Amino acid sequence: MSFSGEVKEELARHMGKGRHCQIAELAAIFVFGGDTPLAEPENPHARRKRALLLKELFGIEDGVIGHLEKRVFETVRMWDGETETTADGVDGILIQQTCCRRAYLRGAFLAGGSISDPQKSYHFEIVSRNLRQAAQLMDVMNGFGLEAKTVTRKKHRVVYVKEGARIVDLLNMTGAHVALMNLENVRILKEMRNSVNRRVNCETANISKTVDAAVRQLKDIEYIRDTAGLSSLPDNLRETAALRLEYPDAPLKELGTYLSPPVGKSGVNHRLRRISEIAEQLRG
Repeated sequence: MSFSGEVKEELARHMGKGRHCQIAELAAIFVFGGDTPLAEPENPHARRKRALLLKELFGIEDGVIGHLEKRVFETVRMWDGETETTADGVDGILIQQTCCRRAYLRGAFLAGGSISDPQKSYHFEIVSRNLRQAAQLMDVMNGFGLEAKTVTRKKHRVVYVKEGARIVDLLNMTGAHVALMNLENVRILKEMRNSVNRRVNCETANISKTVDAAVRQLKDIEYIRDTAGLSSLPDNLRETAALRLEYPDAPLKELGTYLSPPVGKSGVNHRLRRISEIAEQLRG
């Protein structure tokens, strides 16, 4: 099963404690699940949750609304007096409380949402059929600080979130706590790998710089040796040049310990810079 399927399976089992939350979730499933509120959602998890809510709220056993249609759609505020309306969104009265807005997001995701495999990318989206649905959905999501955005895809408006931490918040508020832990585990592993890669890259770059500097130093010392001779250098520089030829791979700190008396890293670096300047003067 895909990660998205696992999230929906978990949410399908999650039942809001309050009747008002159950009504808000059912209304969201009606709105996002099909072209009309009566249409059953294509997603099997949304269909199962729809049936569970109908049974819990109205005692409907088989998910078929039948003669209770008026009562059901009056409850979710989608009845116009004669027949159920084609809902462009959930009535705002149903999602005034924070817990009901969370239930609304749960129903909307079950009926019209998907989430990518976190091993590959972070992407959470819910497909809306029109601008009003998308605007209401985005307003609710951003009320929780989720930084949702919208894009047009074919004839639909898609509301999406791409930042991993925000998706974790979404899973938490909708009740998908097992999926949340799985996602967090993936995020931690990714962060560890990225941290290790950054450190390795940094150390590799430092080693490369050290090697390049040592190669330049050797070339300068060999040039002086082959032209003016190392004896032309002052005693301290001649000693440093000879040690660099003897220990071409030694870091500056180690090289300084071989000098008499020992010299610190900055002192060795200063001497090698002076040797390079002398080599440049000879070349010039």
